[in-house]
Amino acid sequence: MWTTTIARCTLPTMLKRSSVLACHALRAGGRPGWAAAISSSPSLQLTWRQLRGHGTQAPSPLPSNALGDSPGVRQVRALEQERLLEVEWEGSGQSLYPYTWLRDNCQCPLCTLQSAQARSLLLSQLDIHTGVDRVQVTDNNKVSIVWPDQHTSEFDPEWLRKRCFSPAARQALQEELFLNERTYWDSELRIPTANFEEVLHDDKAALAWLLALRRVGIVYLKGAPVEQGQVARLSQRIGYLRLTFYGHTWQVQDKSQANNVAYTSGKLSLHTDYPALHYPPGVQFLHCLSQAGEGGESEAVDGFHMADQLRREDPEAFRTLTSLRVDFTDTGSDYCDFMVQSKNHIIDVDSDGRVVRINYNNATRDSVLDLPLHQVQAFYSSLKAYVQLMMRPENMLTYKMEPGDLVTFDNWRLLHGRKSFQSHPDRMRHLEGAYLDWDEVMSRLRILFKSVHGES
Repeated sequence: MWTTTIARCTLPTMLKRSSVLACHALRAGGRPGWAAAISSSPSLQLTWRQLRGHGTQAPSPLPSNALGDSPGVRQVRALEQERLLEVEWEGSGQSLYPYTWLRDNCQCPLCTLQSAQARSLLLSQLDIHTGVDRVQVTDNNKVSIVWPDQHTSEFDPEWLRKRCFSPAARQALQEELFLNERTYWDSELRIPTANFEEVLHDDKAALAWLLALRRVGIVYLKGAPVEQGQVARLSQRIGYLRLTFYGHTWQVQDKSQANNVAYTSGKLSLHTDYPALHYPPGVQFLHCLSQAGEGGESEAVDGFHMADQLRREDPEAFRTLTSLRVDFTDTGSDYCDFMVQSKNHIIDVDSDGRVVRINYNNATRDSVLDLPLHQVQAFYSSLKAYVQLMMRPENMLTYKMEPGDLVTFDNWRLLHGRKSFQSHPDRMRHLEGAYLDWDEVMSRLRILFKSVHGES
């Protein structure tokens, strides 16, 4: 069974405990909720507590009722001056909902296309200053609102509770939807591992794989057939491949007149793929078909971890790499001829300052540097500081793929590289690769979660 494969991950040190989380993630089968799916045992809950404060983005504690079992509605009250509906819940607690939001999200067949769960009500038809005529709790414990035009909306208590506007509930729902929390790791990570065929055919195994891929950023699949086409098979478990200028899939081999530095036998420095695109692929698959006899080891670092470490050690360098846009370029011919150009931050952060994507490839970083003169040296100093962090032995993970191994990883987070290798006609190193986007991966993850746990 795939569970026994994962159970072999034994991590004796604190820094290795991030893999313990991944191991439990690949045994996921707990109670509803993304967090529950990877923390269904007491030992994993202990791991989360131990990881807090050790360079890991662990989930913050939330009130027990933030997204828990939905209680019934005790009473509702219209707050006319604030234009809010107050819902008091059975047991304890209350929630407030703006009138405008409630009218905008009426669930009746006139306002919502039920077959698509899509809004039919046009914004041009929405009175954003609406009041309410009357509110009540129905006999079947739904919240009923009659609007001034006598249109009636009814809301299920569980639907309302999940969309509560309190900070704790909003945070919990965003984590449910997007799995933003990450588990940081370093050179001592034991890569979480699952069986290729079981991931293809077992929903629990597939769900656990994608949960670990999201949380940890890298998962090994063992036992793939040693023939081309397996990355395409795996992609069908999710949806479809991301087509790029290098094709739906691509062959990483030592090639004459190579149109990419990956297609040589030389060392590849740590990089993310395709920052020359404004929307780089989110997930990468690499399947080993043949390995070099000497050299060719893979290297990887946790770019999010390194970015947060840079933020602590050199805040000015972090500010520079998150604020200055750098030019990337890629020109050649493969699936078709191409001449792409982009401007990206080396480190992308969201509005809350959370690191969300790394864009760095030294090979395709353009000689065009669209910066004022006084910022050039600061840029180089900042980038050098970030790269030097990655190159520290304690931060870099090294592993060597063997035929039949298929590694899946987060291309927005991991920087990966390769040691040089010797090419021999009778033993040519050959990996087949493919890309997917995070949107489709997360879509499949949610569908699998619903299939396994029966949750919407």
